[in-house]
Amino acid sequence: MTTRRQFHRQSLATAGALLGLPLTGFAQASDFPNRPIKIIVPFAAGGGPDLLARKMAVKLGEVLGKGGVVVENVVGAGGILAAQNVARMPPDGYSILMGASSHITQKAMQPGVKFDPLKDFSFVTRTAFSPSMLVVHADSPFKTVEDLVAEARKKPGKFNYASGGIGSAAHLAGAAMVLQAQIDAVHVPYKGSVEIVPSILSNTTHFAFPIASTAIPHVQAGKVRALAVTSAQRMAGFPNVPTLVEVFKTPDLALDAWFGLWAPAGTPPQVVDLLFKAVTKTYEDPVLRADAEAAGSIVALSRSPEEFRSFIESETLKFNQLVKAARLGVSN
Repeated sequence: MTTRRQFHRQSLATAGALLGLPLTGFAQASDFPNRPIKIIVPFAAGGGPDLLARKMAVKLGEVLGKGGVVVENVVGAGGILAAQNVARMPPDGYSILMGASSHITQKAMQPGVKFDPLKDFSFVTRTAFSPSMLVVHADSPFKTVEDLVAEARKKPGKFNYASGGIGSAAHLAGAAMVLQAQIDAVHVPYKGSVEIVPSILSNTTHFAFPIASTAIPHVQAGKVRALAVTSAQRMAGFPNVPTLVEVFKTPDLALDAWFGLWAPAGTPPQVVDLLFKAVTKTYEDPVLRADAEAAGSIVALSRSPEEFRSFIESETLKFNQLVKAARLGVSN
């Protein structure tokens, strides 16, 4: 598994290739864009991924220099609605999806969904990885993963875990841990990731795996307690929180979510390349990188659109295997 340090080196090397490129260089490349570009975000407004997408959109608009970039939230069915909408939009580069690992999972779990990640999109670049955090209420008696698992084993079917929807990163992480721990816990899917922590605080659900950018503010506010993270190594900002890999002694529980930009299939290669270069230059901004890191994300830009496609192809194989092993489906 590639380390956090390697991702940093890769991202910086990619950015370094474009250092010194003036902002007008993008405008000279073609007449694109000559109106606002819309990034469709499949997560609820106010959640970690949404906030990071909005900060990135502001900087990206400055780099492109024409029309700006706006964010539109299309929430529903664990990201399926957003993906279906963008897949049907004109392939002109003006409508882009904030694609995520959950879209690959959705297709693996529900082959009948009306989009195909590999056939219906042109891939621009991966932007970041983000681990999930296993959290419980701050007043919960569970201080460790072992505490939670031990009690759940005593009460099969009585514990439940929240997610932002079927096939979401939180669902996948929860199902993977339940499988590994050999416990019987009920999955409770909500409409979006912003509903996960409120369900914990109201004691409607017992535990959950919101992605770090959503969980961290609530952990820092003392509302929820972090028991573990799904990254391969401990997070720098939370050195006392173990990984699930450590707890269960298996690399199978290293399950970082990832995000990137997808355009509709058929988008002209020169437009995809221009967007790739613009996003790469956008992430040269140290404030944007710092904001992402503070939210628990690892900036990890692709080396090229082609490399991003290869990455997604390998992720598709991985998630297909995991979904099969965990026997996930729309009824889980």
